[in-house]
Parts: sequence; C-alpha cells; structure tokens
Amino acid sequence: MERALSGSVDSRASLHTVSSINAAQLAARLESYESGEKKSISDVRRTFCLFVTFDLLFITLLWIIELNVDGGIEKQLSKEVLYYDYHSSFFDIFVLAVFRFTLLILAYAVCKLRHWWAIAITTAVTSAFLIVKVIISKLLTQGAFGYLLPIMSFVLAWIETWFLDFKVLPQETEDENRFQSVPDASERAVLIQPGPLSDGQFYSPPESVADSDEETEEKQDHEKPVL
Repeated sequence: MERALSGSVDSRASLHTVSSINAAQLAARLESYESGEKKSISDVRRTFCLFVTFDLLFITLLWIIELNVDGGIEKQLSKEVLYYDYHSSFFDIFVLAVFRFTLLILAYAVCKLRHWWAIAITTAVTSAFLIVKVIISKLLTQGAFGYLLPIMSFVLAWIETWFLDFKVLPQETEDENRFQSVPDASERAVLIQPGPLSDGQFYSPPESVADSDEETEEKQDHEKPVL
C-alpha cells in the first residue's frame, strides 16, 4: 500500500511539474510575441526599408559616377538638370529613384501599410517610364551607363515588389496568427491541469489466493492432535 501511495504521489507530482513547465513555456512565448507586437516595425519590414534606401543610394552613386565620367560633376550637372533633355539626361532616372524611396518609406515605414498598392504604383510607374525612355531616348548611344542605369533601376524596383509580396506581408500575417493562437493554447493548458488528490485514488491490493491457502494449511497443522 505504501508503494502504491508513493507511486501515485510521484506520478501526480510529475504531472504537476509537466503542467507547470508547459505553462511557463507558453507564458514565455506569449511574452515574446507581445514584445514583438509592441515593436514599432518588424524585422522583415525593417529589412525591406533598408533595401529601399539601398536602391536610392545605389542609383545616386551610379548617376554621380556617370557625371564624373563625362567631363566633371558641375558641367554635367548643369547640362542634365538645368538644361534637362529627356532624350539624353539621366537625371530623371535619379528622380524616379527618389520617388520610389519617398512613397515606399512613407507607406511602409511611417504609415505601416499592410497592403501592396503602394509598391504596385512605384513598380508600374518605374517600369512604364523606363521602357518608354529606352525606346524613345538616346541613352543606348551614351556608353555603358546608358545600359546600366535603366537596367539597375528596373531590376531593383521589381526586387522590392517581390520582397514585399513574398516575404514581408506573408511573414507578418503568420506572426499575427501565431500571436493570436498563443493565448488560446495557454487557456487550454490551464483547463487541463490536474486537480487535487482524492482518497479514492489510494487503494490496497487484494491479498493473493496463494497466501490465503498457505495460512489455512498452517492452521490445520496446528490443530492436529499430538499422539
């Protein structure tokens, strides 16, 4: 009986330990998700904003290099900005990068938009403008930068679209669903915790038949008369 009692107590203690560990784990997960929700911006969205900034800086760097190659920054800056010519100037590609940066940072960093319409506008405007410019203008006759600047601007715009549509928005939706499921799991864990011990859980095993037969034979031996 003592062994049965100790075994039941040990099993009950182990159940309490397991339930406490599960509750602690759920509480830790809930705390981590709550802290993630309190962040001003998610990690994947921050990476997207960094890539948008890289887009602007990279196009600006290429444009500055192009100005230096063709005879000095001051001279070429005056030629491409003050005397802007759609057919030969690269200034509009730089302005297009500024447009993408401004709209995307305002939409997805400042306003924290969770829709694709802003990136759709920037990508559509960029693609249409670059295609028309390459067809009509004379950029392809101006050396390597006539190819490099339009191609890099086009590619970076579409990489931003892919990254937002396939990484940022799905990841944030998955994190939100997981965050909402953690409180439900913790409530279920509380409901299935074991209750207090009851007297009915302790019992003594019945005596075996073999033991009762041996005791009966011993009594009969003692009752036999001595001759």
